[in-house]
Amino acid sequence: MRIATRGGLGQWKRAFGTLSPDMTTRNASLAGIAMMLIGILLFSLNDVMGKWLVATYTVGQLLLIRSLAALVVILPFVIKQGVHRTLRPERPGLQALRVLFSSGEVALFYLAVTYLPLADAMTIWLAAPVWVVILAALLLGERIDGRRWLAIALGFAGVAVSLNPSGASFSMPALIALLGSFLFAAMMIAGRRLRGTPDVTLVAWQTVGALLMGLALLPFGWVTPSLRDTALLALLGIVAMGAHICVTRSLKLAEASVVVPYQYTLIVWALVFGWFVFGDWPTPAMLCGAALIVAAGLVLLVLERRATVATYKPVVKAATIRQQG
Repeated sequence: MRIATRGGLGQWKRAFGTLSPDMTTRNASLAGIAMMLIGILLFSLNDVMGKWLVATYTVGQLLLIRSLAALVVILPFVIKQGVHRTLRPERPGLQALRVLFSSGEVALFYLAVTYLPLADAMTIWLAAPVWVVILAALLLGERIDGRRWLAIALGFAGVAVSLNPSGASFSMPALIALLGSFLFAAMMIAGRRLRGTPDVTLVAWQTVGALLMGLALLPFGWVTPSLRDTALLALLGIVAMGAHICVTRSLKLAEASVVVPYQYTLIVWALVFGWFVFGDWPTPAMLCGAALIVAAGLVLLVLERRATVATYKPVVKAATIRQQG
């Protein structure tokens, strides 16, 4: 699609990929899928290490040492981009709000997995796409049609089944996880309004926010780590940074509709690692709830993809007519 590389249409191509099934696009899609799978695996390893370490050390310690290590990794990218540009981002108020959401979300995740099985916490976190659609309608004025409302209802049904209100799993840790998934969605909504901000700037400020959150939580407890555990705490930040890089690269290599469904392999890894490392196995209610949440997320993704294609095709047709004329 040669014409799609020109002007404004080039932005559509970069954002959504091409519709041509040529070999270049196929190879890029396969590379994107591979990067997404690696990124999700790294996120899963990060979650396992976090759950294991938070059994001994406080959430504040995890956030502080993890963030210091991540800052060391990202510093060369900040220098390459320009320190002044990083320190003076666009829309600083919204940037600060996004940092607040991201810092709260990661702190709540580590707090939740202190008490919940890993698969339970991750199942609740995967409800974030449902929250995103609702927040986009309320805050960004995006339209929700009947099919999306049905998908939202399906997602919340999955959350309700996972929480099992009549059972012991409906607890404060489960509610903490639910609040964390909401903050994660709020962070993504803020990110939509900051599309012009470079990735390095977003990640750098997000890491600084987590570091400050760790400092704020330090008075609530400190356990002096051994040299080995200090290395593991630092590795936590490096693995998380690698996961972010893989997922970001994946979305640049292939269309979101191609690679995003593979994020649900997170549930598989959570089940495997939860059983192998911690001896946890989810209840039937949690498995059913996870299936409903994944189904809702995939339905919302398909509907978004169709809406994107419906918008894209008339633009390409009009450009083709102009070129032929």
